[in-house]
Amino acid sequence: MKQTDLTETEVASETVFQGKLLRVKRDTVSLHDGKAATREYIEHNGAVMVIPVLDSGELLMERQYRYVMRRHCLEFPAGKIDPGEEPLATGRRELLEETGYVAREWVYLATIHPTVAYSTERILVYLARGLAHRGGNLDDGEHLEVLTLPLEALLELVRSGEISDVKTVIGVFWLEKLLRGEWAAGPVLP
Repeated sequence: MKQTDLTETEVASETVFQGKLLRVKRDTVSLHDGKAATREYIEHNGAVMVIPVLDSGELLMERQYRYVMRRHCLEFPAGKIDPGEEPLATGRRELLEETGYVAREWVYLATIHPTVAYSTERILVYLARGLAHRGGNLDDGEHLEVLTLPLEALLELVRSGEISDVKTVIGVFWLEKLLRGEWAAGPVLP
């Protein structure tokens, strides 16, 4: 199948807003047909999501109020990658800070891009097993509940729409495929 090259080329770029978490950009681009267009998007350093599986098979989850959504959300532990930080280090840090757990075994599963139309954000997804509780240390201003649920309950919460956070939805489906033996996990990381 022949594919047309649809590449867009940056002509000019400006930062519209610079915050602690993200930058808003507005670029002028040249389209593949030679016409000009404007692209507005968010630059984000990326994040890591951890799917923590207890020895019982239950999953560690977080319930927190998400102001932007104006509701409580049930999610897997996750957090932004600090500048210069390796993603696996982010996952280890976030799991401990938010849930109080450390993991003996880490497996990289995937990198997802939740909003390709307007954000550079990427989220690396890791499976964490062999969990041991050490005590958490939430960031200032961060408030959440840690709870455990079986996969079947999470699948039902996704089906009902109660879990709508895209990274968590993807994580639930990844884990379901792994546990059914339909997909293989990557190597265990040091």
